[in-house]
Amino acid sequence: MTTSPSSPVADDSPRDQGLGSRAAAVLVFGSSAAVLVVEIVALRLLAPYLGLTLETSTLVIGIALTAIALGSWLGGRIADQVDPHRLIAPALGVSGVVVALTPLLLRTTAEWSPALLLLVAAATLLVPGALLSAVTPFVTKLRLTSLAETGTVVGRLSGVGTFGAIVGTVLTGFVLVTRLPVSSILIGLGTLLVLGAALVGWRAGRWRRASAVALATVAAGTLATGFAPGGCDAETRYHCARVVADPERDSGRTLVLDGLRHSYVDVEDPEHLKFAYVRAFASVVDTAFPEGEPLTAHHIGGGGLTFPRYLAATRPGTRSLVSEIDPGVVRIDHDRLGLGTPAATGIDVRVEDGRLGLRRLAEGSHDLVVGDAFGGVSAPWHLTTSQALKDVRRALDADGLYVTNLIDHGRLAFARAEVATLAATFRHVALLGRPTDIGLDPTASVVGGNMVVVASARPLDAPAIQEAMDARDVGWRIATGDTLTAWTGNARVLTDDHAPVDQLLQPHPVPAAR
Repeated sequence: MTTSPSSPVADDSPRDQGLGSRAAAVLVFGSSAAVLVVEIVALRLLAPYLGLTLETSTLVIGIALTAIALGSWLGGRIADQVDPHRLIAPALGVSGVVVALTPLLLRTTAEWSPALLLLVAAATLLVPGALLSAVTPFVTKLRLTSLAETGTVVGRLSGVGTFGAIVGTVLTGFVLVTRLPVSSILIGLGTLLVLGAALVGWRAGRWRRASAVALATVAAGTLATGFAPGGCDAETRYHCARVVADPERDSGRTLVLDGLRHSYVDVEDPEHLKFAYVRAFASVVDTAFPEGEPLTAHHIGGGGLTFPRYLAATRPGTRSLVSEIDPGVVRIDHDRLGLGTPAATGIDVRVEDGRLGLRRLAEGSHDLVVGDAFGGVSAPWHLTTSQALKDVRRALDADGLYVTNLIDHGRLAFARAEVATLAATFRHVALLGRPTDIGLDPTASVVGGNMVVVASARPLDAPAIQEAMDARDVGWRIATGDTLTAWTGNARVLTDDHAPVDQLLQPHPVPAAR
Protein backbone atom coordinates (compact mmCIF):
# COMPACT_ATOMS: atom_id res chain seq x y z
CA MET A 1 0.00 0.00 0.00
CA THR A 2 1.44 3.38 -0.99
CA THR A 3 1.64 6.23 1.43
CA SER A 4 -0.32 9.33 0.56
CA PRO A 5 1.37 12.73 0.90
CA SER A 6 -0.65 13.48 3.99
CA SER A 7 0.22 10.24 5.74
CA PRO A 8 2.79 10.06 8.53
CA VAL A 9 6.36 9.59 7.35
CA ALA A 10 6.75 6.38 9.36
CA ASP A 11 5.24 4.77 12.40
CA ASP A 12 8.37 5.35 14.48
CA SER A 13 8.89 8.97 13.42
CA PRO A 14 9.26 11.47 16.23
CA ARG A 15 6.06 13.38 16.71
CA ASP A 16 5.28 16.77 18.13
CA GLN A 17 5.32 16.12 21.87
CA GLY A 18 4.43 19.56 23.17
CA LEU A 19 6.83 21.62 21.04
CA GLY A 20 4.50 24.08 19.38
CA SER A 21 5.27 26.23 16.39
CA ARG A 22 5.92 29.28 18.58
CA ALA A 23 8.32 27.44 20.86
CA ALA A 24 10.11 26.03 17.82
CA ALA A 25 10.45 29.50 16.31
CA VAL A 26 11.79 30.93 19.57
CA LEU A 27 14.41 28.20 19.90
CA VAL A 28 15.61 28.54 16.30
CA PHE A 29 15.53 32.35 16.38
CA GLY A 30 17.37 32.57 19.70
CA SER A 31 20.05 29.99 18.93
CA SER A 32 20.79 31.56 15.52
CA ALA A 33 20.99 35.05 17.03
CA ALA A 34 23.30 33.78 19.76
CA VAL A 35 25.79 32.39 17.21
CA LEU A 36 26.21 35.82 15.62
CA VAL A 37 26.45 37.59 18.98
CA VAL A 38 29.27 35.26 19.99
CA GLU A 39 31.03 35.77 16.65
CA ILE A 40 30.99 39.58 16.80
CA VAL A 41 31.92 39.82 20.47
CA ALA A 42 34.71 37.24 20.10
CA LEU A 43 36.21 39.43 17.38
CA ARG A 44 36.32 42.32 19.84
CA LEU A 45 37.89 40.12 22.50
CA LEU A 46 40.63 39.02 20.11
CA ALA A 47 41.34 42.43 18.56
CA PRO A 48 43.57 43.67 21.42
CA TYR A 49 45.87 40.69 20.96
CA LEU A 50 45.66 39.89 17.23
CA GLY A 51 44.65 43.27 15.85
CA LEU A 52 41.44 44.31 14.15
CA THR A 53 42.80 43.16 10.81
CA LEU A 54 41.47 41.43 7.74
CA GLU A 55 43.14 38.21 8.88
CA THR A 56 41.52 38.37 12.33
CA SER A 57 38.08 39.06 10.86
CA THR A 58 38.51 36.31 8.27
CA LEU A 59 39.65 33.86 10.95
CA VAL A 60 36.66 34.54 13.21
CA ILE A 61 34.16 34.44 10.35
CA GLY A 62 35.69 31.23 8.99
CA ILE A 63 35.55 29.49 12.37
CA ALA A 64 31.96 30.65 12.91
CA LEU A 65 30.87 29.37 9.51
CA THR A 66 32.66 26.09 10.16
CA ALA A 67 30.79 25.77 13.45
CA ILE A 68 27.46 26.48 11.74
CA ALA A 69 28.12 23.92 9.00
CA LEU A 70 29.39 21.29 11.45
CA GLY A 71 26.51 21.80 13.86
CA SER A 72 23.87 21.69 11.15
CA TRP A 73 25.30 18.54 9.58
CA LEU A 74 25.98 16.57 12.75
CA GLY A 75 22.82 17.87 14.41
CA GLY A 76 20.72 16.52 11.56
CA ARG A 77 22.37 13.11 11.70
CA ILE A 78 22.07 12.84 15.48
CA ALA A 79 18.43 13.96 15.39
CA ASP A 80 17.65 10.93 13.21
CA GLN A 81 19.11 8.58 15.83
CA VAL A 82 18.22 10.15 19.19
CA ASP A 83 15.03 11.76 20.43
CA PRO A 84 15.62 15.51 19.85
CA HIS A 85 13.79 16.25 23.10
CA ARG A 86 16.84 14.84 24.88
CA LEU A 87 19.28 17.00 22.90
CA ILE A 88 18.01 20.57 22.91
CA ALA A 89 18.51 21.34 26.61
CA PRO A 90 22.12 20.00 26.78
CA ALA A 91 23.01 21.90 23.59
CA LEU A 92 21.74 25.16 25.04
CA GLY A 93 23.20 24.53 28.50
CA VAL A 94 26.71 23.56 27.42
CA SER A 95 26.75 26.48 24.97
CA GLY A 96 25.79 28.82 27.78
CA VAL A 97 28.61 27.60 30.02
CA VAL A 98 31.23 27.98 27.27
CA VAL A 99 29.93 31.40 26.23
CA ALA A 100 29.99 32.67 29.82
CA LEU A 101 33.56 31.41 30.26
CA THR A 102 34.84 32.87 26.99
CA PRO A 103 36.15 36.20 28.43
CA LEU A 104 38.03 34.33 31.15
CA LEU A 105 39.46 31.75 28.76
CA LEU A 106 40.58 34.18 26.05
CA ARG A 107 42.02 36.86 28.31
CA THR A 108 43.79 34.37 30.55
CA THR A 109 45.31 32.61 27.55
CA ALA A 110 46.41 35.91 25.98
CA GLU A 111 48.01 36.91 29.27
CA TRP A 112 49.83 33.70 30.12
CA SER A 113 50.15 31.64 26.94
CA PRO A 114 49.75 33.76 23.76
CA ALA A 115 50.89 30.88 21.55
CA LEU A 116 47.71 28.98 22.44
CA LEU A 117 45.37 31.92 21.86
CA LEU A 118 44.25 30.86 18.39
CA LEU A 119 43.55 27.32 19.54
CA VAL A 120 41.52 28.46 22.55
CA ALA A 121 39.68 31.05 20.44
CA ALA A 122 38.78 28.40 17.88
CA ALA A 123 37.41 26.14 20.61
CA THR A 124 35.34 28.89 22.25
CA LEU A 125 33.78 29.67 18.87
CA LEU A 126 33.40 26.13 17.55
CA VAL A 127 31.80 24.52 20.59
CA PRO A 128 28.90 26.91 21.20
CA GLY A 129 28.56 27.69 17.49
CA ALA A 130 28.17 24.02 16.56
CA LEU A 131 25.85 23.20 19.47
CA LEU A 132 23.61 26.20 18.83
CA SER A 133 23.51 25.48 15.10
CA ALA A 134 22.42 21.91 15.88
CA VAL A 135 19.28 23.26 17.55
CA THR A 136 17.67 24.02 14.19
CA PRO A 137 17.80 20.42 12.87
CA PHE A 138 16.68 19.16 16.31
CA VAL A 139 13.65 21.41 16.24
CA THR A 140 12.97 20.70 12.56
CA LYS A 141 12.89 16.98 13.31
CA LEU A 142 10.34 17.54 16.04
CA ARG A 143 8.12 19.71 13.87
CA LEU A 144 8.11 17.40 10.82
CA THR A 145 5.10 15.09 11.10
CA SER A 146 4.21 14.44 7.46
CA LEU A 147 5.70 14.77 4.01
CA ALA A 148 3.08 17.31 3.08
CA GLU A 149 4.56 19.77 5.61
CA THR A 150 8.24 19.34 4.77
CA GLY A 151 8.69 22.43 2.60
CA THR A 152 6.62 24.62 4.89
CA VAL A 153 8.35 23.55 8.10
CA VAL A 154 11.89 23.62 6.74
CA GLY A 155 11.34 26.91 4.93
CA ARG A 156 9.72 28.58 7.93
CA LEU A 157 12.41 27.52 10.37
CA SER A 158 15.20 28.42 7.94
CA GLY A 159 13.70 31.87 7.54
CA VAL A 160 13.29 32.29 11.29
CA GLY A 161 16.91 31.24 11.84
CA THR A 162 18.20 33.67 9.23
CA PHE A 163 16.12 36.48 10.72
CA GLY A 164 17.49 35.62 14.16
CA ALA A 165 21.05 35.87 12.82
CA ILE A 166 20.26 39.29 11.34
CA VAL A 167 18.75 40.53 14.60
CA GLY A 168 21.72 39.20 16.59
CA THR A 169 24.14 41.00 14.28
CA VAL A 170 22.32 44.34 14.31
CA LEU A 171 21.54 44.21 18.03
CA THR A 172 25.17 43.48 18.93
CA GLY A 173 26.76 46.02 16.58
CA PHE A 174 24.41 48.93 17.19
CA VAL A 175 23.16 48.43 20.74
CA LEU A 176 24.96 45.92 22.96
CA VAL A 177 28.57 46.83 22.17
CA THR A 178 27.84 50.53 22.56
CA ARG A 179 26.23 50.10 25.99
CA LEU A 180 27.83 47.09 27.67
CA PRO A 181 31.31 45.61 28.23
CA VAL A 182 31.93 42.58 26.02
CA SER A 183 32.38 40.36 29.08
CA SER A 184 28.94 41.39 30.34
CA ILE A 185 27.42 40.65 26.94
CA LEU A 186 28.81 37.12 26.90
CA ILE A 187 28.00 36.37 30.53
CA GLY A 188 24.47 37.67 30.01
CA LEU A 189 24.05 35.62 26.83
CA GLY A 190 25.38 32.52 28.57
CA THR A 191 22.86 33.04 31.36
CA LEU A 192 20.00 33.38 28.88
CA LEU A 193 21.05 30.18 27.13
CA VAL A 194 21.11 28.27 30.39
CA LEU A 195 17.72 29.63 31.38
CA GLY A 196 16.47 28.39 28.03
CA ALA A 197 18.05 25.01 28.71
CA ALA A 198 16.41 24.87 32.12
CA LEU A 199 13.00 25.70 30.64
CA VAL A 200 13.32 23.10 27.91
CA GLY A 201 14.56 20.55 30.44
CA TRP A 202 11.64 21.28 32.74
CA ARG A 203 9.14 20.82 29.91
CA ALA A 204 10.84 17.54 28.99
CA GLY A 205 10.75 16.32 32.61
CA ARG A 206 14.52 16.63 33.14
CA TRP A 207 14.55 19.33 35.81
CA ARG A 208 17.50 17.93 37.77
CA ARG A 209 19.81 17.98 34.77
CA ALA A 210 18.69 21.48 33.80
CA SER A 211 19.24 22.75 37.35
CA ALA A 212 22.77 21.32 37.40
CA VAL A 213 23.63 23.09 34.16
CA ALA A 214 22.15 26.33 35.51
CA LEU A 215 24.29 26.12 38.64
CA ALA A 216 27.37 25.41 36.52
CA THR A 217 26.73 28.54 34.49
CA VAL A 218 26.29 30.69 37.59
CA ALA A 219 29.69 29.44 38.75
CA ALA A 220 31.18 30.06 35.31
CA GLY A 221 29.80 33.58 35.23
CA THR A 222 31.24 34.29 38.67
CA LEU A 223 34.66 33.09 37.53
CA ALA A 224 34.52 35.08 34.33
CA THR A 225 33.51 38.25 36.14
CA GLY A 226 35.80 38.00 39.12
CA PHE A 227 38.98 36.43 37.86
CA ALA A 228 39.37 37.33 34.17
CA PRO A 229 42.50 39.45 33.61
CA GLY A 230 42.61 42.49 31.38
CA GLY A 231 40.21 44.59 33.44
CA CYS A 232 39.25 47.95 31.97
CA ASP A 233 38.34 51.30 33.44
CA ALA A 234 35.96 51.47 30.48
CA GLU A 235 35.10 49.24 27.55
CA THR A 236 34.48 51.62 24.68
CA ARG A 237 33.15 50.77 21.24
CA TYR A 238 36.64 49.95 20.04
CA HIS A 239 38.93 49.50 23.04
CA CYS A 240 39.49 48.17 26.51
CA ALA A 241 40.66 51.43 28.08
CA ARG A 242 42.55 52.15 31.29
CA VAL A 243 44.12 55.28 32.74
CA VAL A 244 47.29 54.55 34.72
CA ALA A 245 48.83 57.09 37.08
CA ASP A 246 52.56 57.81 36.76
CA PRO A 247 54.21 56.82 40.06
CA GLU A 248 57.06 59.25 39.35
CA ARG A 249 54.95 62.25 38.40
CA ASP A 250 51.79 63.13 40.31
CA SER A 251 50.07 64.78 37.36
CA GLY A 252 51.15 62.20 34.78
CA ARG A 253 48.61 59.80 33.25
CA THR A 254 49.02 57.05 30.67
CA LEU A 255 46.08 56.09 28.49
CA VAL A 256 46.26 52.34 27.83
CA LEU A 257 44.13 50.99 24.99
CA ASP A 258 43.88 47.21 24.55
CA GLY A 259 46.92 46.64 26.73
CA LEU A 260 49.19 49.02 24.80
CA ARG A 261 50.34 52.44 25.99
CA HIS A 262 48.68 54.88 23.65
CA SER A 263 49.12 58.38 25.12
CA TYR A 264 50.90 60.05 28.01
CA VAL A 265 49.29 63.21 29.37
CA ASP A 266 50.51 65.53 32.10
CA VAL A 267 47.24 67.11 33.16
CA GLU A 268 49.05 70.08 34.78
CA ASP A 269 51.94 70.56 32.34
CA PRO A 270 50.94 69.91 28.69
CA GLU A 271 54.46 70.86 27.56
CA HIS A 272 55.86 67.74 29.24
CA LEU A 273 56.12 65.14 26.46
CA LYS A 274 57.16 61.64 27.49
CA PHE A 275 56.84 59.50 24.37
CA ALA A 276 59.69 59.84 21.86
CA TYR A 277 57.46 60.12 18.82
CA VAL A 278 55.51 63.04 20.35
CA ARG A 279 58.81 64.81 21.09
CA ALA A 280 59.67 64.22 17.44
CA PHE A 281 56.33 65.78 16.43
CA ALA A 282 57.17 68.83 18.53
CA SER A 283 60.68 69.07 17.10
CA VAL A 284 59.34 69.12 13.54
CA VAL A 285 56.55 71.63 14.17
CA ASP A 286 58.67 73.98 16.27
CA THR A 287 61.27 73.98 13.50
CA ALA A 288 58.84 74.49 10.64
CA PHE A 289 56.84 77.39 12.09
CA PRO A 290 57.91 80.57 13.93
CA GLU A 291 57.97 80.24 17.72
CA GLY A 292 54.64 80.94 19.38
CA GLU A 293 52.77 81.42 16.11
CA PRO A 294 49.19 80.10 16.34
CA LEU A 295 48.33 77.38 13.85
CA THR A 296 45.26 75.88 12.27
CA ALA A 297 45.74 72.14 12.82
CA HIS A 298 43.79 68.99 12.07
CA HIS A 299 44.53 65.78 13.97
CA ILE A 300 43.63 62.35 12.60
CA GLY A 301 43.19 60.29 15.75
CA GLY A 302 42.94 61.77 19.21
CA GLY A 303 43.72 59.33 22.01
CA GLY A 304 44.80 61.37 25.02
CA LEU A 305 45.13 64.52 22.86
CA THR A 306 48.72 65.03 24.01
CA PHE A 307 49.88 66.98 20.98
CA PRO A 308 46.79 69.22 20.61
CA ARG A 309 47.29 70.17 24.27
CA TYR A 310 50.96 70.92 23.57
CA LEU A 311 50.08 73.19 20.65
CA ALA A 312 47.48 75.01 22.76
CA ALA A 313 50.06 75.62 25.50
CA THR A 314 53.01 76.66 23.32
CA ARG A 315 51.09 78.46 20.57
CA PRO A 316 48.19 80.33 22.17
CA GLY A 317 45.34 80.85 19.76
CA THR A 318 45.94 77.58 17.91
CA ARG A 319 42.76 75.94 16.70
CA SER A 320 42.95 72.15 16.67
CA LEU A 321 40.22 70.07 15.09
CA VAL A 322 40.46 66.39 16.04
CA SER A 323 38.82 63.42 14.33
CA GLU A 324 38.50 60.63 16.93
CA ILE A 325 36.36 57.64 16.03
CA ASP A 326 35.82 56.35 19.58
CA PRO A 327 33.37 58.38 21.72
CA GLY A 328 34.42 56.40 24.78
CA VAL A 329 37.98 57.70 24.47
CA VAL A 330 36.65 61.25 24.18
CA ARG A 331 34.69 60.76 27.40
CA ILE A 332 37.86 59.57 29.13
CA ASP A 333 39.67 62.69 27.88
CA HIS A 334 37.07 64.84 29.60
CA ASP A 335 36.41 62.75 32.71
CA ARG A 336 39.86 61.36 33.53
CA LEU A 337 42.42 63.43 31.61
CA GLY A 338 41.22 66.95 32.34
CA LEU A 339 40.28 68.12 28.86
CA GLY A 340 38.49 71.46 29.03
CA THR A 341 35.95 73.00 26.69
CA PRO A 342 36.78 73.95 23.08
CA ALA A 343 36.42 77.61 23.99
CA ALA A 344 39.06 77.29 26.73
CA THR A 345 41.49 74.95 24.99
CA GLY A 346 41.03 75.61 21.29
CA ILE A 347 40.61 71.85 20.85
CA ASP A 348 37.43 70.72 19.11
CA VAL A 349 36.98 66.94 19.05
CA ARG A 350 34.59 65.38 16.57
CA VAL A 351 33.54 61.75 16.85
CA GLU A 352 34.08 60.68 13.27
CA ASP A 353 36.16 58.52 10.98
CA GLY A 354 39.45 60.17 10.09
CA ARG A 355 39.02 59.76 6.34
CA LEU A 356 35.58 61.34 6.43
CA GLY A 357 36.94 64.15 8.60
CA LEU A 358 39.61 64.89 6.01
CA ARG A 359 37.03 65.19 3.26
CA ARG A 360 35.20 67.89 5.21
CA LEU A 361 38.25 70.18 5.35
CA ALA A 362 38.29 73.12 2.97
CA GLU A 363 41.08 73.34 0.41
CA GLY A 364 44.20 75.11 1.68
CA SER A 365 42.62 75.73 5.09
CA HIS A 366 45.25 74.23 7.43
CA ASP A 367 48.85 74.86 8.40
CA LEU A 368 49.30 71.42 9.89
CA VAL A 369 47.79 67.93 9.66
CA VAL A 370 48.89 65.39 12.29
CA GLY A 371 48.34 61.66 11.80
CA ASP A 372 48.21 59.58 14.97
CA ALA A 373 45.69 56.84 14.22
CA PHE A 374 48.01 53.89 13.56
CA GLY A 375 48.42 51.39 16.38
CA GLY A 376 51.00 48.81 17.30
CA VAL A 377 48.72 45.90 16.41
CA SER A 378 46.69 47.18 13.46
CA ALA A 379 46.34 50.22 11.22
CA PRO A 380 43.22 51.62 9.53
CA TRP A 381 44.21 50.92 5.94
CA HIS A 382 41.94 53.53 4.40
CA LEU A 383 44.07 56.27 5.99
CA THR A 384 47.26 54.98 4.37
CA THR A 385 46.42 55.28 0.68
CA SER A 386 47.44 57.83 -1.93
CA GLN A 387 43.81 58.96 -2.17
CA ALA A 388 43.69 59.68 1.57
CA LEU A 389 47.01 61.52 1.36
CA LYS A 390 45.72 63.62 -1.52
CA ASP A 391 42.95 64.75 0.82
CA VAL A 392 45.67 65.71 3.31
CA ARG A 393 47.59 67.64 0.66
CA ARG A 394 44.41 69.39 -0.51
CA ALA A 395 43.63 70.56 3.03
CA LEU A 396 47.11 72.06 3.57
CA ASP A 397 48.12 75.53 2.47
CA ALA A 398 51.21 76.14 0.30
CA ASP A 399 53.58 75.91 3.28
CA GLY A 400 51.54 73.32 5.16
CA LEU A 401 53.04 70.31 6.88
CA TYR A 402 51.88 66.73 7.32
CA VAL A 403 53.47 64.78 10.17
CA THR A 404 52.38 61.25 11.03
CA ASN A 405 53.31 58.48 13.40
CA LEU A 406 54.02 55.00 12.00
CA ILE A 407 54.44 51.77 13.94
CA ASP A 408 55.94 48.66 12.39
CA HIS A 409 58.32 45.81 13.24
CA GLY A 410 60.10 43.00 11.45
CA ARG A 411 60.89 43.89 7.85
CA LEU A 412 59.10 47.26 8.22
CA ALA A 413 57.21 46.48 5.00
CA PHE A 414 54.23 48.61 5.95
CA ALA A 415 56.40 51.59 6.96
CA ARG A 416 58.31 51.40 3.66
CA ALA A 417 55.09 51.23 1.65
CA GLU A 418 53.63 54.22 3.49
CA VAL A 419 56.78 56.28 2.94
CA ALA A 420 56.67 55.35 -0.76
CA THR A 421 53.03 56.45 -0.89
CA LEU A 422 53.89 59.76 0.76
CA ALA A 423 56.79 60.31 -1.63
CA ALA A 424 54.41 59.80 -4.56
CA THR A 425 52.05 62.43 -3.13
CA PHE A 426 54.32 65.12 -1.63
CA ARG A 427 57.43 66.72 -3.10
CA HIS A 428 59.47 66.64 0.10
CA VAL A 429 59.49 63.73 2.57
CA ALA A 430 61.65 62.91 5.61
CA LEU A 431 61.71 59.93 7.95
CA LEU A 432 62.57 60.19 11.65
CA GLY A 433 63.44 57.19 13.78
CA ARG A 434 66.16 55.07 15.33
CA PRO A 435 69.24 54.90 13.08
CA THR A 436 68.93 51.12 12.81
CA ASP A 437 65.31 51.37 11.63
CA ILE A 438 65.67 54.10 8.99
CA GLY A 439 68.73 52.78 7.18
CA LEU A 440 71.41 54.96 8.79
CA ASP A 441 73.09 52.06 10.58
CA PRO A 442 72.87 49.06 8.22
CA THR A 443 75.23 46.97 10.34
CA ALA A 444 72.74 46.74 13.23
CA SER A 445 69.53 44.73 13.43
CA VAL A 446 66.21 46.48 12.93
CA VAL A 447 64.43 47.20 16.22
CA GLY A 448 61.09 48.49 14.97
CA GLY A 449 58.47 50.49 16.81
CA ASN A 450 57.56 54.13 16.33
CA MET A 451 58.76 56.24 13.41
CA VAL A 452 57.62 59.66 12.25
CA VAL A 453 57.22 60.76 8.64
CA VAL A 454 57.14 64.42 7.58
CA ALA A 455 55.80 65.54 4.21
CA SER A 456 55.29 68.92 2.61
CA ALA A 457 55.22 70.84 -0.66
CA ARG A 458 58.03 73.05 0.70
CA PRO A 459 61.60 71.97 1.49
CA LEU A 460 62.25 70.52 4.94
CA ASP A 461 65.12 71.81 7.08
CA ALA A 462 66.62 68.44 8.05
CA PRO A 463 69.61 69.83 10.06
CA ALA A 464 67.30 72.07 12.11
CA ILE A 465 64.92 69.15 12.80
CA GLN A 466 67.86 66.99 13.88
CA GLU A 467 69.10 69.74 16.18
CA ALA A 468 65.65 70.11 17.73
CA MET A 469 65.38 66.35 18.32
CA ASP A 470 68.82 66.31 19.93
CA ALA A 471 67.78 69.15 22.22
CA ARG A 472 64.76 67.12 23.30
CA ASP A 473 66.85 63.98 23.80
CA VAL A 474 64.72 61.97 21.38
CA GLY A 475 67.66 59.76 20.37
CA TRP A 476 66.47 59.61 16.75
CA ARG A 477 67.97 60.58 13.40
CA ILE A 478 66.45 61.99 10.22
CA ALA A 479 66.73 60.44 6.75
CA THR A 480 66.02 62.27 3.49
CA GLY A 481 66.94 62.22 -0.19
CA ASP A 482 68.85 59.27 -1.60
CA THR A 483 69.17 57.64 1.82
CA LEU A 484 65.41 57.54 2.20
CA THR A 485 64.90 56.41 -1.39
CA ALA A 486 67.30 53.50 -0.83
CA TRP A 487 65.55 52.61 2.43
CA THR A 488 62.15 52.60 0.73
CA GLY A 489 63.41 50.37 -2.08
CA ASN A 490 60.76 49.02 -4.41
CA ALA A 491 57.92 49.29 -1.89
CA ARG A 492 54.56 49.54 -3.59
CA VAL A 493 52.41 52.67 -3.40
CA LEU A 494 49.21 52.00 -1.44
CA THR A 495 45.91 52.87 -3.11
CA ASP A 496 42.22 52.52 -2.32
CA ASP A 497 42.17 49.71 -4.87
CA HIS A 498 45.09 47.82 -3.34
CA ALA A 499 46.31 48.45 0.20
CA PRO A 500 47.26 45.13 1.85
CA VAL A 501 48.19 46.86 5.09
CA ASP A 502 47.17 43.93 7.28
CA GLN A 503 49.57 41.69 5.39
CA LEU A 504 52.43 44.21 5.36
CA LEU A 505 52.22 45.31 8.98
CA GLN A 506 54.27 43.31 11.44
CA PRO A 507 52.82 43.90 14.92
CA HIS A 508 54.78 43.86 18.14
CA PRO A 509 55.93 40.26 18.77
CA VAL A 510 54.09 39.96 22.10
CA PRO A 511 51.56 42.78 22.29
CA ALA A 512 49.71 41.31 25.25
CA ALA A 513 52.77 41.52 27.48
CA ARG A 514 53.36 45.22 26.99
